[in-house]
Amino acid sequence: MIALAVLLFLNAAFNVIVWPQFYKRVANDPRARDEAGKATAFMKVHAILIAIAMVLALVSVIAGIAALTGAL
Repeated sequence: MIALAVLLFLNAAFNVIVWPQFYKRVANDPRARDEAGKATAFMKVHAILIAIAMVLALVSVIAGIAALTGAL
């Protein structure tokens, strides 16, 4: 179970470290906003993908803790 917990924690760390940095790049991309400054589909899709990654990070941490405590 320790190997499972480590894998889940690594997954969570990767998501928390990488995806917010990616969001900064997407937000600064010229395709992210239209001429009026409104978010485009490009921005919305990437924001949703990043939100999903953050939820998966949280689930991974919870499952990792459960694996360490023997709850799984």
